[in-house]
Amino acid sequence: MDHTHPLLQELARLYPPERLLTRTAQLAAYESDALTAFHQRPEAVVLAESQEEVIETVRLCHRHRVPFVARGSGTSLSGGSLPVAEGIVIALNRLNRILRLDPDQRLAVVEPGVVNLHVSQAAEPHGLYYAPDPSSQPICTIGGNVAFNSGGAHCLKYGMTSNHVLGIKAVLPDGEVVHLGGESLEGVGPDWTGFFVGCEGLFGIALEITLRLLPLPETFRTVLAAYDSLEAAGHAVSAVIASGLLPGAMEIMDRLAIQAAEVGAQAGYPRTEALLIVELEGEEVAVEAEFAQLLQVIQGTQPVEVRTAQGGDERARIWKGRKAAFSAVGRLAPDYIVQDGVVPRSKLGEALAAISALSREYGIPVANVFHAGDGNLHPLILFDGREPGALERAEELAGKILDLCIHLGGSITGEHGVGVEKRSFLPRMFGPTEMALMHRVRRAVDGRELANRGKMLAIGE
Repeated sequence: MDHTHPLLQELARLYPPERLLTRTAQLAAYESDALTAFHQRPEAVVLAESQEEVIETVRLCHRHRVPFVARGSGTSLSGGSLPVAEGIVIALNRLNRILRLDPDQRLAVVEPGVVNLHVSQAAEPHGLYYAPDPSSQPICTIGGNVAFNSGGAHCLKYGMTSNHVLGIKAVLPDGEVVHLGGESLEGVGPDWTGFFVGCEGLFGIALEITLRLLPLPETFRTVLAAYDSLEAAGHAVSAVIASGLLPGAMEIMDRLAIQAAEVGAQAGYPRTEALLIVELEGEEVAVEAEFAQLLQVIQGTQPVEVRTAQGGDERARIWKGRKAAFSAVGRLAPDYIVQDGVVPRSKLGEALAAISALSREYGIPVANVFHAGDGNLHPLILFDGREPGALERAEELAGKILDLCIHLGGSITGEHGVGVEKRSFLPRMFGPTEMALMHRVRRAVDGRELANRGKMLAIGE
């Protein structure tokens, strides 16, 4: 596609030159997302500043049969916002307005480029917050959260993005604008909002998202428990759940992840083989009663050390270390692949032991930091991409871990999505009938396969 292509000429009439990027140097920053092993240069990037511009761009792409990808902060770890060959990237970061915040109805209406954390910051003066909290919370956008049904550390108690989206205004791949859901927790008819959330961009672009807000918890109790093995920490998670407690969050970090967090955030973690973070939250009377029970359960799992956060600053430091672990792992190796397979909680200890065995077999370090409460594993496979064959061996190990998750009755993804990275694993998890149905549904919405072409589902199958 050269500069004389009719689409580029029409885009030039829609966007001023500084918001229509076509030069090689301008496009370089958009060639990859957070999964840097994949690269693809788009034909152009448009920096939209209004919903009308997004809608018209989608309509132009449909008219000229050119694929498009919506992109926010580019934090996708599955290649979900990777550009499509000979396609257009529609950048949404400038659609970053909180259009309405209604404390009485406990909801916020936001544009897709609003940063996740900014919603809670805007709601806090009203005693409210937005519950889903991915590790990339300070930078990831709500539009991307919707596309991949993001979770976060507190999804055990509060659920995923889909549990907190009430309504969506979206532009479909043919340019039609639709309103899905509304402002009520009680829906009527098909759950079109739930249908859209998690579609990985295959059904179009969200323009406005109505979010459910929750009251800020009255109090927190945060516990660190250190263990002499990753498997022991996994079994401790099962013990906590079996006790009947429902913590707000349960996270596990192994020795490498702890080391990275200490470098990145100086969290003051115990130097141990595995660390379990458990947080209770809610009304003070209930939390204090649960806290006594939690300590009793934890002591019964043979930890080598137990600490409790003494005040808000100490709690904040604990979570800063956990959320810094992903980026800080970059200090331990030049490159890493992160997976997000899921296993049943009852199989958590078995899965962690198997991952450790695979790490030894391949001679590749694996740092584990993950949402233990719902069995959502996040093994970070460390390698040096400058070494011949290192990437291929790391990808082979990552594939073995995904096969392990399927074998144990789990899933290939908990929140990062299939994207391009795990596309070949989808048929291992689903049979031919289910795969054919997914393709039929995709084409029913986007017959030309223009929206985020090639993600999740292979083209033209």
